[in-house]
Amino acid sequence: MISTSITRISGILQLLGGLVLLFVPDVMLPRLIPGFPAGGAWLGQLLAAAWLGFAALNWLSQSALLGGIYGRAVVVGNATFYFVAALSLFKVITRQGVPPAFWLVFIPVAALACVYSWLMFRGPVERDLQTFRARSASRET
Repeated sequence: MISTSITRISGILQLLGGLVLLFVPDVMLPRLIPGFPAGGAWLGQLLAAAWLGFAALNWLSQSALLGGIYGRAVVVGNATFYFVAALSLFKVITRQGVPPAFWLVFIPVAALACVYSWLMFRGPVERDLQTFRARSASRET
């Protein structure tokens, strides 16, 4: 199913970001934010908790049908997360002297913001809907 692939990719990206900020925030945050105080690593770990929570939500929802009214909480939560993250990153990458690595983060975040927004307003992909119906019909027999 397409929604399975989307949630799997989303969950893996959030897991990776969450693990980095959980275990090495004192290394990463000063590299990303010039002048970041050494004692502020807790802020990165707090953000890591949110990312790891979303990663768990996505991983557990990977077999669910998503889009439209299906899996609304998962889709809206992810659409909001990625939309806000994309806007925040866009604000950063438009400045002068920003490392190109920010583009490597911005591109998948912006893409997932578009995908989850599309799922929220469009509904499930037809192929996913057919697979879901076939799976439900096989359980009934």
